[in-house]
Amino acid sequence: MRKRVVASIAAAFLDSEWEPDPMAARAAYDLGLPLTDGIKELAAFAVVAFPVRPGDAPRQLRSSLAGSAPFHRLYDHGSDDRTTDWSTVWPRRVIVPTEMGPRRWPVERLDTMADLREMLGLGATSLSWFADARSLERSATDEALRHYHYRWIPKASGGMRLLEAPKGTLKFFQRRILAGILDCIPQHPASHGFRRERSVHSFVECHVGRAVVIRIDLENFFASVSPGAVFGILRSAGYPEPVAHCLTGLATNAAPAAVLQSVAMPAPEQRPAHRRMLSALRHPHLPQGAATSPALANLAAYGLDCRLAGLASAFGAVYTRYADDLAFSGDGELQRRSGKFISLVSDIASDEGFSINRRKTRIAPQASRQLLTGLVVNARPNVPRPAFDRLKAILHDAAMHGPDHANRDSHTDFRAHLLGSISWVEASNPHRGAQLRAMLDTIDW
Repeated sequence: MRKRVVASIAAAFLDSEWEPDPMAARAAYDLGLPLTDGIKELAAFAVVAFPVRPGDAPRQLRSSLAGSAPFHRLYDHGSDDRTTDWSTVWPRRVIVPTEMGPRRWPVERLDTMADLREMLGLGATSLSWFADARSLERSATDEALRHYHYRWIPKASGGMRLLEAPKGTLKFFQRRILAGILDCIPQHPASHGFRRERSVHSFVECHVGRAVVIRIDLENFFASVSPGAVFGILRSAGYPEPVAHCLTGLATNAAPAAVLQSVAMPAPEQRPAHRRMLSALRHPHLPQGAATSPALANLAAYGLDCRLAGLASAFGAVYTRYADDLAFSGDGELQRRSGKFISLVSDIASDEGFSINRRKTRIAPQASRQLLTGLVVNARPNVPRPAFDRLKAILHDAAMHGPDHANRDSHTDFRAHLLGSISWVEASNPHRGAQLRAMLDTIDW
């Protein structure tokens, strides 16, 4: 009963003008009680606690009222020499009206849950099902009851990665959220992954020709982003609590136990990292495969990017990030103090909810091969010579013995695969790309 009473009072307070006297009058009417000093005192408390009407934060208002001394006096002891028998009180309303808070960015306006349902074309029951606030996906054993398809894929560095691909309807909702909301929220300039007009080439550009390049990998990047971080992003965009909560559910997922148990245990040296990955995946997280995850991961890492950019500047270095790859480059001072620098990066990452993979941390001075996201950056961005030679050999094999003979990895569309590989080389070295294209033209398809 206590929760229902405080919910009714909060709903009445938010229903119209944010002034103590009319707020108290609405609350008394909704509770069917006389307008007492106790109700007036509670209204005055609310206006002091929230100088601006918290139409986007009804849950915060309810929590504040429930924990306040005026409410305890009103509920437990009555007021004005009256003791209220709350068992005879039936509040007229408990549904709190909501509206967006200040919009810092031009995101789509969604004042209420009804607006969100209209945006997605859903009824209330269906929206609750897809948002999965209770993480029922985690215990679902029937494929038909799951919102995602799951597939384990091997990592190039060893171990496995879980691909969580949303099914058709949820995929549509996530793309709608991406276009109407997430694409409107600015990301940090140091972030280069999954962004229009950004690429691995823009990511490595400022690190070319530096005395030392340090590459650090973030472990379980998507799975490290919690629902709380996503909720915070959406609240910062101005969305009221219920809407932000539902949007968070649509963009996060907890992988089913059966899926996590189906993957084979890796080599002994990789098992600690494997266990950490499984632990992250069994709790709600950003699913790798959802349209919303890259943008939300970048936004969740905004604080990390700010702090690492500041740290790099203090060491006379520069910083960029491509998804989970962190790159730093600088002069001799950075090289001399690299141990301290990496330790500080690890501390900052941990403080921001991420962790670094020390096994994949690399310090590359100018005298060695400085490799970032598959590109050598010692003098200019370039594909490593072994990779170029390997592609050249495949093209030669296809020209001499036919594409079926050369397609040893059984690519479904071998020609498209070769064109993509050639374009990758061409983007950093047009001369080498032209050589490879000339070889491609000699293949009899």
